[in-house]
Amino acid sequence: MNAPSPLAILVVAGGRGVRAGDGLPKQYRKLLGKTVLARTLDAMHAACPDAQLAVVIHPDDAALYEESLAQLAPPARARLIAPTIGGATRQRSAHNGLEALARLAPPPDIVLIHDAARPFCDAALVARAIAAAGVHQAAVPGAALADTVKQIDAHGKVTATQDRAVLRAVQTPQAFRFDLILAAHRAAAARGQGELTDDAAVAEAAGHSVHVFAGDAANIKLTSREDFAHAHAMLLAELCDIRTGQGYDVHAFGPGEHVWLGGVAVPHSHGLVGHSDADVLAHAVADAILGALADGDIGAHFPPSDARWKGAASSIFLAEAARWVRERGGVIAHIDATIVCEAPKIGPHRDRIRASLAEIMGVEIGRVAVKATTSERLGFTGRNEGMAALAIATVRLPAA
Repeated sequence: MNAPSPLAILVVAGGRGVRAGDGLPKQYRKLLGKTVLARTLDAMHAACPDAQLAVVIHPDDAALYEESLAQLAPPARARLIAPTIGGATRQRSAHNGLEALARLAPPPDIVLIHDAARPFCDAALVARAIAAAGVHQAAVPGAALADTVKQIDAHGKVTATQDRAVLRAVQTPQAFRFDLILAAHRAAAARGQGELTDDAAVAEAAGHSVHVFAGDAANIKLTSREDFAHAHAMLLAELCDIRTGQGYDVHAFGPGEHVWLGGVAVPHSHGLVGHSDADVLAHAVADAILGALADGDIGAHFPPSDARWKGAASSIFLAEAARWVRERGGVIAHIDATIVCEAPKIGPHRDRIRASLAEIMGVEIGRVAVKATTSERLGFTGRNEGMAALAIATVRLPAA
């Protein structure tokens, strides 16, 4: 972990919100193959690379948190302190996170407290938050309301029409002088007050004035299925550089009891011969991805002259190719692969192979197609001398 920073970003990710579906807390649902939490942490680190990052999680979510952590770029992981376990309410979770930051030597001067379910926070909003905290000590982003706001009674009858000009929809990150908000949370806890819905309310309850600065309409909070659909569309709109790449590979049969195909050991009377495990399908798919990236081929990145790759699992090569897509801010949209052989029969193993490829690349299985055909007894595959595989990869990247 790097040295503590005068600025810390506390991401509250201990909620159980499951309205968005998939049976997962919304912060661990995936958007284009990457969890919401990972996207949020990457966005906050990109906005302020020197800030210390801290996350509050639910005690049941350690494995989900580690999965999200694995998706972060190394510089972002280096800024993280160990996760803090949250409390029964958001207020208590934020308090626990602040106490963890207080144990840093030295603790931060300014803290931004952010919801894990807001992955679209950009550098401009973070800069405004930091500046506002420096001037006002306690500040929150707020968005003006476009709709008329009605106050109603228990029967749904309108009792008043609010003046929307003086109302704001409050967002995160909320920005505070660290000692101010820590003391406010401690005071609220001492009073037995634990249901305040945001940190601005905690500061207000302690008697502090809270400033509202300009929020961002794009900084949406993901809650429902509709929110996730909108977020998915937002991300796809940014990935407008659509590319395709093709891959082709062959391997000869040799001694063995199985062949590796897409990371699956398929029983056969022979194995495939190669410097690595000779997974002809994984090689073709990896080369197709590299082709879409215009970044050479497997031989350039993992040369057979390198003893490190002797007998290596080809899933390593494929996983790296997929990681390079993510590092460029892109996604693998689709894989279409064809295996050419007389034997073994691929049909009984097709879905296992698809699932394996999807897992290696970190994509949904519905984005992976695997077909098989023979060469009608023609050529080296027709003579049962070996196998071939062809693949086409479709990749979406941000505009250059």
